[in-house]
Amino acid sequence: MAAKQDFKPFWDVDVTKFVGDFKVPGIDVDAMLAAQQKNLQAVTEANKLAIEGLQAVAKRQAEVLKQSMEEMASTMQHMMANGAPQDKMARQAELAKEGFEKVLANMKEVSEMVAKSNTEAAEVLSKRISEQLEEIKETATKFK
Repeated sequence: MAAKQDFKPFWDVDVTKFVGDFKVPGIDVDAMLAAQQKNLQAVTEANKLAIEGLQAVAKRQAEVLKQSMEEMASTMQHMMANGAPQDKMARQAELAKEGFEKVLANMKEVSEMVAKSNTEAAEVLSKRISEQLEEIKETATKFK
């Protein structure tokens, strides 16, 4: 009967030891691993910024919804109040205009929040890409 082989799952493998065992002349494995670690840190930071941005947008949207509901309730109370029909129609038109302007302002605010969040995340990645290209350039000049 054959002996049972003990296989370790992939996530239990020490990548630094595994890669470090391959000694290729002219390749600095430690520098490669350090670069990949920096890449991972940049992606993690970009994701963190994106998530924080999404949370801020969701929070603001909830605030806008709550405010809109409160304003709608107040508007309905004013509409039910006694008064001349012409005055009510003029007030409805005024409230509709104010509501439309608030919706546009809220949409603009939320879209600016999303754009800011996306820009911050992209800047982190862009910075890391520039750093990595510089690292590659420095490494290439060493081999000349």
